[in-house]
Amino acid sequence: MTSRCSHGSSGGGSSSGRTRVGKYELGRTLGEGNFAKVKFARNSETRENVAIKILDKEKLLRHKMIGQIKREISTMKLIRHPNVIRMYEVMASKTKIYIVMELVTGGELFDKIVQSGRLKEDEARKYFQQLICAVDYCHSRGVFHRDLKPENLLLDAGGVLKVSDFGLSALPQQVREDGLLHTTCGTPNYVAPEVIQDKGYDGAKADLWSCGVILYVLMAGYLPFEDSNLISLYKKIFKANFTCPPWFSTSAKNLIKRILDPNPATRITTAEVIENVWFKKGYKPPQFLEENVNLDDVDAIFSEKVDPQNLIVEQREEGPVAPATMNAFELISTAQGLNLRNLLDKHMGIVKRETRFTSKCSANEIVSKIEQAALPLGFEVIKKNNNFKLKIQGEKTGRKGHLSVATEIFELAPSLNMVEIRKSGGDTLEFQLFYKNLSNGLKDIIWKAELINEETHGASTSA
Repeated sequence: MTSRCSHGSSGGGSSSGRTRVGKYELGRTLGEGNFAKVKFARNSETRENVAIKILDKEKLLRHKMIGQIKREISTMKLIRHPNVIRMYEVMASKTKIYIVMELVTGGELFDKIVQSGRLKEDEARKYFQQLICAVDYCHSRGVFHRDLKPENLLLDAGGVLKVSDFGLSALPQQVREDGLLHTTCGTPNYVAPEVIQDKGYDGAKADLWSCGVILYVLMAGYLPFEDSNLISLYKKIFKANFTCPPWFSTSAKNLIKRILDPNPATRITTAEVIENVWFKKGYKPPQFLEENVNLDDVDAIFSEKVDPQNLIVEQREEGPVAPATMNAFELISTAQGLNLRNLLDKHMGIVKRETRFTSKCSANEIVSKIEQAALPLGFEVIKKNNNFKLKIQGEKTGRKGHLSVATEIFELAPSLNMVEIRKSGGDTLEFQLFYKNLSNGLKDIIWKAELINEETHGASTSA
């Protein structure tokens, strides 16, 4: 597509500054939510690429979120398993918490379903085996996820499944005297009936139900329980009102029906699933070393009495105002599976929670065009920090509040910029419609466009 704009320099090719946190150099934002932002980062000592979740202490205190965040950090520290996102370390400054995590570049398992429609039974079984292995390990450590769904299952560059997002997980101390959990949470389509009823539930059996829904989705390409009316959806879940498509094998159908048993007392257990004939086909449990994990430092991170010498300081290396230059290691992170051919070759399709396009226009021209395209759609454009980070805020209240969109311009080369547009608040479907309308207004400056995934890399961006 030809760009109708001048091809002058976007700002001299200089970076507008880099931020360092301890030994980590922060890069592009991978995801953000109301309480957290996840950034790409690089360890300056080991050159290892990581993801860092950044939390604002004051905001956490104001919204009484300290308990939930401490729980998430404790959970992630306890878990050391090849199919679970790893947390390397936690740091704190006077105002922020930094959680350093494993960076996963293969996208969401959900995207394989979107691209393929459904997976072949053997491939679905492979991912299900990894999922059950990870969940069983978590349960053995007293950790329950409580929000298992394909969007929270990531793939690394080698296609290995990684369970992410422990923002809604529960530790043993949350179990009441009756031995059950009592917090209703999770995503409705994947939630067990006993969780919805809020009468107390076994966290392990509730997680297994979600695993059963995931297996169904992997093999069918659609949900077993779906209805636009929430009450009708709940009725289907309570009765386990679903049917398996004809391409499911008999043994797969039988296993799914035993997992999606609405009565937790008669529902199959995780141990029984592992011994199931269908499950065991080709199953190879991962080999890994157990590690002793100490949680003593978690309370100290949130304490006002923490030794100032243990606090880190964000250091900003300022430069001329220009779009941030995307380094090679960040560029690679945007391509799923480290395949650079994926970066610019795809056509526009269904937009999820983040998309990007490249333009040969200057950064200033891009900003101006975005403002011109967004304002008639009823969106306010707010410039952040410098002219090349924008917040686009919807004026109308949508299904999940006001739609909020974060936009940032990166310089790939002196005459080529990449623009990332991602949903930071509101409803994903409304974001899809917004981006479709916005891109119509930007078609004269778009060189190539590509749909990409929401790369949370193991962190709940809604936390």
